[in-house]
Amino acid sequence: MKTVSLREAEADLPRLIAAASRGEPFVIAENGRPLVRVVPADAKPPRTRRLGCLVGQISVPDDFGTMFQDEIIRLFEGDAGA
Repeated sequence: MKTVSLREAEADLPRLIAAASRGEPFVIAENGRPLVRVVPADAKPPRTRRLGCLVGQISVPDDFGTMFQDEIIRLFEGDAGA
C-alpha cells in the first residue's frame, strides 16, 4: 500500500482520491508515522477472526498429543517397511 506524506496529500489530494476510488488505497503519514488509511467507500472491511465459533461442534480426542506416536517414531527411525 502506498504511503504519502501529509504535505504530499495536501498538495495532490484530488489525484490521490481518484486513485483510491479506483481501488488503490493509500496511507497518509506525518514524520514517517501513519495517520490514516484512505480506501474506497465500498471497500469491504478486513475479515476478523471469530474465536469460539465452533464451540460444541467439534471435539478433540484426549490422546490428541500422542496420536499415531508409535507410527511416527517408526517412520522417523527408518523402519518404514514394518
